[in-house]
Amino acid sequence: MSAAWADMDEAALDRQLAEAADRFGTPNYVYFTDQIETRLNDLRDTLGRWFAISYAVKSNPNPALLGWMRDRLDYLDISSGGEFTLSQQAGWNPALISFTGPAKREFELRPAIGNGLGELVLESLREAKLADAIAADLGITQPVLLRIAPDRVPRGFGDQMAGRPSAFGIDIEDAAEIIPQIAALPHLRIIGLHIYSGTQSLKPEAICENWRIFIEIYRTLCDELDLSPQKLVFGSGLGIPYHPGDAPLDLEGIAAEIGPDLDAFRALPRFSKTRLVLELGRFLVGPAGYFVTRVVSIKQSRGTRIAICDGGLNNNLAASGNFGMVIRRNYVMHRIGKDQNASLPEEKQDITGPLCTSIDRLGSAVTLPQLNEGDLIAVHAGGAYGPTASPLYFISHPMPSEILVTGGQMIDATRIGES
Repeated sequence: MSAAWADMDEAALDRQLAEAADRFGTPNYVYFTDQIETRLNDLRDTLGRWFAISYAVKSNPNPALLGWMRDRLDYLDISSGGEFTLSQQAGWNPALISFTGPAKREFELRPAIGNGLGELVLESLREAKLADAIAADLGITQPVLLRIAPDRVPRGFGDQMAGRPSAFGIDIEDAAEIIPQIAALPHLRIIGLHIYSGTQSLKPEAICENWRIFIEIYRTLCDELDLSPQKLVFGSGLGIPYHPGDAPLDLEGIAAEIGPDLDAFRALPRFSKTRLVLELGRFLVGPAGYFVTRVVSIKQSRGTRIAICDGGLNNNLAASGNFGMVIRRNYVMHRIGKDQNASLPEEKQDITGPLCTSIDRLGSAVTLPQLNEGDLIAVHAGGAYGPTASPLYFISHPMPSEILVTGGQMIDATRIGES
């Protein structure tokens, strides 16, 4: 059972997932904003003493979700001009938005800068020169954050962008050469720094050690630049449980361990007025979403029972193990609806999608009550990197619908059509 499921009565959850399937069809994604709000409140209660919260739109750019977040979060972080457009359609103030990404182009930078983008996160000298030229043409000075790529990251992160060749940010080894050139550009104003060097960690000690590395870098660079920064971004790296046996992070434990370091950092005169920002995505929305697919066919093959479903890796690439997973492990999933009389034996079954490829597998040897045609399966941790991180058009099956549930009320929040 996932932590998110534990926050909600199982029977109530299944009723809502079944209702969503009946009303909107399958496959679908169901996002529970009440669960997101609970997670946000937990973050503020434990880490809000030090950090404002920025949501990384790439984790789930659903417009209805962005609209729900508008008055609840401090900032948005976008990674493309398309995400900037989505943020504006959702009513976000551009001044509350930062823009990251290693390959920003003129056609997406110009409208963002021209419409009052809060901070441009610079990842290279090339990008800085392009932004300076655009700002000069518009007659403005653009606030910027410099993204720094550290030379190390502790063990314990699912993915890391430090101490190895990376497209992201300015390598710390090159900072002394590159930063003065950016600082000399007349239409850019450096207001802070940004680091995001590791993601999906379930180890509190690794997260805290990584943030200590950030603090060290921020102190050194700000002293060298003689910068009293307005904003410093801490890439959170906070992971979520995906697989059976994974334990959710202990936020209180993280706060207790890193709190003295953050207090000492904030006590330094240079940083007394600095706003520290925790940038995260999947931690906030991942456990609050479920991917629901219906069993179309049951096949018995060489001693294995296989449930073939109407949604697979085309809708949920991450759960199939093809979104950066080195060794494939099953996501937590369950059969929707209680077996009231315990008449269905639990057994190991393979869960596959509808595609003509052997990699279209949502689960291998998953222990569930015996599945039959028409049954619904809920794959957990579906709130982040779902539809937009999947090859939706592969083999041209129907698109998944997206449903937003707030206080038990459902709305069709589907973003992607079949055209």
